[in-house]
Amino acid sequence: MEFGVFILAQQRGYHQTSREVIGNSIEQTVMAEQAGFDTAWYAEHHFNNYSLSPSPLMTVAHAAAKTHRIRLGTAVCILPLYHPARFLAEVGFVDTVSNGRLDLGVGSGYQQFEFERFGVDIAESGAIFNEFLDVIPQGLTQKIFEYEGQFLKIPRSSIAVRCLQDPMPPLWVTSGNPVTLGRGVRENHNLFVTALLNGNDAIAGLRGRLEKIAADNGKDLDRDVKFGFLRCGYASDNKAEIDAYLDCARFQRRISESLKYRRAQSDDGYMVKEVPSDTDPTFEQLRQNLPVGSVNQVIDKLLEEISILRPKHIALQTQLGDFDQKTMLKQIALWGERIIPAIRKEVGELRVAA
Repeated sequence: MEFGVFILAQQRGYHQTSREVIGNSIEQTVMAEQAGFDTAWYAEHHFNNYSLSPSPLMTVAHAAAKTHRIRLGTAVCILPLYHPARFLAEVGFVDTVSNGRLDLGVGSGYQQFEFERFGVDIAESGAIFNEFLDVIPQGLTQKIFEYEGQFLKIPRSSIAVRCLQDPMPPLWVTSGNPVTLGRGVRENHNLFVTALLNGNDAIAGLRGRLEKIAADNGKDLDRDVKFGFLRCGYASDNKAEIDAYLDCARFQRRISESLKYRRAQSDDGYMVKEVPSDTDPTFEQLRQNLPVGSVNQVIDKLLEEISILRPKHIALQTQLGDFDQKTMLKQIALWGERIIPAIRKEVGELRVAA
């Protein structure tokens, strides 16, 4: 069982400077490596405070110089917002400077606000994304390649800085579209999925959808598909501390939904308002849904979720909202010291028994 930290780099208000947010992201990465996490993942968003991570590849390149062992992933690069030739060249460069530690997560994006400012029609994002999935393996594995699609056109070219990983960095596909996930399964890429802030019923439903996608594409989910599970979780005996984390998780959900469903409000054109909605979960619902509570409660709940979903990787959301940085660094260390070893031991024993 692999574990990662997922770093969204959010700015909940002007009491947080962009410098502090970015500094916290790197500090959490260094702590995650020290704690024994396998991967640090970085998001991509633009033009508002939902995430101050405009270039996950650039973040990986910087984090590579601050770390030695931990793998560094993009979660995800919004492919329709990139020029394909520059994207491929930067992937080769980043895999090189990270000494082959890049995990390349890709997606098609969902925030119209971003697409408008890049001059890209979000209605075409799925088609552009699919052409990128053609181009990426060609550009990264072939010395000379060319591509002629509806949206992407590359004459005979060669990417000068080659990836260290052979034949290319692992590709992680995320999407709400089963057809896109199915392509990822067929082409032996990894998948990234989430149940958001929902509980076991949603996780069971997710498992069922993934099983169908795998079967429809001639694969067995457990045997043939590696997929990661993005999850909020927090271990503490301090109820106020847990509530502060859950409050930040709910903030993330509110802002994400307001941007996704085109209802975002802002007084100054930058800072998106946090507006409660009728679908907001209560803290009590979140405590029931998520692996939060004492260390043993978190371990038990995670094992329950793992038994339902059976992922190969769990990415823990660490940097959310304006959660206190010193407290989060201690939390990451706690996961490395007690929670991850316990989960790995239990999961390993279950697999041996099976």
